[in-house]
Amino acid sequence: MNPINYTPPFGLRNAHLQTIYPTLFRKVPVITQARERITTPDDDFIDLDWAQTEGRKQLVVITHGLEGHSRSHYCQGMATAFEQAGWDALIWNFRGCSGEPNQQLCSYHSGATGELQIVLEHIFNTTAYQKIALIGFSLGGNLMLKYLGDLGSKIDSRIHSAVAISVPCDLASSAKQLEHWQNRIYMARFMRSLRHKVREKALRFPGTLNIDGLKKMRTFAEFDEAYTGPIHGFKGAHDYWAKCSCGPVLPNIAIPTLLINALDDPFLTPACFPHQAAATNPNFSLETPSHGGHLGFVTRSHTNEYWSEIRAVNFATN
Repeated sequence: MNPINYTPPFGLRNAHLQTIYPTLFRKVPVITQARERITTPDDDFIDLDWAQTEGRKQLVVITHGLEGHSRSHYCQGMATAFEQAGWDALIWNFRGCSGEPNQQLCSYHSGATGELQIVLEHIFNTTAYQKIALIGFSLGGNLMLKYLGDLGSKIDSRIHSAVAISVPCDLASSAKQLEHWQNRIYMARFMRSLRHKVREKALRFPGTLNIDGLKKMRTFAEFDEAYTGPIHGFKGAHDYWAKCSCGPVLPNIAIPTLLINALDDPFLTPACFPHQAAATNPNFSLETPSHGGHLGFVTRSHTNEYWSEIRAVNFATN
């Protein structure tokens, strides 16, 4: 299989099939079986799931997407690909995504780069890894790229490279894109999960959240305006999107970084394909396969590896 060019299998050229097929049919063993809970400065917790082999000096740190978790097929597939290449793997769960509600009113959002910093500082202080690669998916990819762009040349020297996959680099236009009728199945799934979490928060923190209109909310614009923005210190949805989109800081990235966004990704708009940043920053590369959907890049093979996983390992090890 060519690690640079992606060709979809026969019958899976459609973007929505690429997006849905892995969720419904891909089975990946969970290799990150060792859970570690770390405490945050605000007396909350972040759960880390590890796959480790004694003596290894390389670690991949994986950040999942919106309402995903460490056991999501795309996270386990990537962890397995790196493990087979001789790396240890860590998948960290956003607050409230590890199977247990977090302890504070706040949870996570697209620009919560401080959460990744907490995870990395823990790794720096408690392990002896000499080479660390970062992988981020979708919302987690935006968070990871924002982290790298905000730090610029101040990045820790142990962080060797990064790969981001299916990233909404412009949050405002991507949120609007997901309102289109052809994306209603994805939006409905996201909103169902998000509404459930807000109801749970409202019960545990009486008087802090107004849930009168929650049941009727159908878009990120409505949800982020009422909850994500205000809860996390933003004026509303547009302020949140503007301040947390990774696009503006991509020129500052100072380590080898690859962004893979399929041209047929149903979640993305032209603003999510940062060609200018790739043309001007030698540390930042953009690859835009014609096919792949959102977190797809399906490959039918005896190894069960997807093209994006092979590409990520290839980039991190060369």
